Amino acid sequence: MSFIENVLETPDYGWKDNQGSFYKPTPKQIFSQFFSRLNIFASAKNWMPFFSWLCTLSLAPFLFIFIAMEINDFNPWYLAAAFVYGMVFMGTHGTIWYHRYCTHQAYTFRNKFWRFITANLVIKMIPEELYVVSHHVHHSLSDKPGDPYNAEGGFLYCFLADVNHQPIAKNLSEEDYARAAKMLEHTGVKANSYQQYLKWGSVASPLKTVIATVASWIFWFTVFYLIGGFYLVAALFAGAFVWAVGVRTFNYEGHGKGENKQVVGTDFNEDDKSINQWWPGIVAGEWHNNHHLYPASARSGFLPGQIDFAWYYIRTLKFIGAVSSCRDAKKQFIEKYRNPYLLGKKPVGLMQVVPADAANH
Repeated sequence: MSFIENVLETPDYGWKDNQGSFYKPTPKQIFSQFFSRLNIFASAKNWMPFFSWLCTLSLAPFLFIFIAMEINDFNPWYLAAAFVYGMVFMGTHGTIWYHRYCTHQAYTFRNKFWRFITANLVIKMIPEELYVVSHHVHHSLSDKPGDPYNAEGGFLYCFLADVNHQPIAKNLSEEDYARAAKMLEHTGVKANSYQQYLKWGSVASPLKTVIATVASWIFWFTVFYLIGGFYLVAALFAGAFVWAVGVRTFNYEGHGKGENKQVVGTDFNEDDKSINQWWPGIVAGEWHNNHHLYPASARSGFLPGQIDFAWYYIRTLKFIGAVSSCRDAKKQFIEKYRNPYLLGKKPVGLMQVVPADAANH
């Protein structure tokens, strides 16, 4: 097995069946694996998926409190704030930080100050390790056995993937552990030694991860409270909770629920089932099919109308000098995919007279 096939902890039901094809586990198997890997009493190495879900569920009370407050004294402005924070701020930050920087290094910061600011633009919810390593595997094995959120596995397979499929393996060799740690080196995560990894089963230190998360929560709780009191705190933390639950469904939807739902002229990457969806695209800049074509691009909104708030943030940082370099694949996309598609729709006699930049209009 290659490193990329070996770096994630294989679920008890495995990635493949006896014929080497993708194995789709039953809901019972998925839930059994889920609760087994959340059990920190059985093994301290389960700390990261347990902590990830603890963070998510700790925000649930804010949702119920906010709903009660809205029922008692309806305020559309706080409702709008919850929606924008959860859908746009949290969603776009996920694309900016976890997706385009931490995983794909599509841009580079001028210094650690701007990296710290970007990492903490919103309340911290997901340990970088849990996202980054598994997402490299997702791109290498997209819609194939070993893809940690293979949509062919069904909704539960993807929704509970952060526990069942995304943690790194607990028995990596020292060489392979160093390669896994290297994936996170640029993010600011200080890697455990190999001996610490054997104890905790992770690249990141449990103590440092918990401290960073708690500090983020305290900071943003204080800021929101000073701005709008507890009502605003409840609204924005409720929005963050909705995002934290909803983001676990993204790859199931973003890969057509395991079916080929690609649209000719919109989805040009045919190597997997990824699709461009207008909602994730608009609120988070996540034009997924475009992204699978050019994963290292800091922009994925290539086509007309494909709003990309994540790109706007990165480009603004580049303008003020906070980002020293970034990759933009839009020109390559237009030349290689969009223009040939549009030209192919023209009558043969007109193909030579269509301006080269016609696809931009």
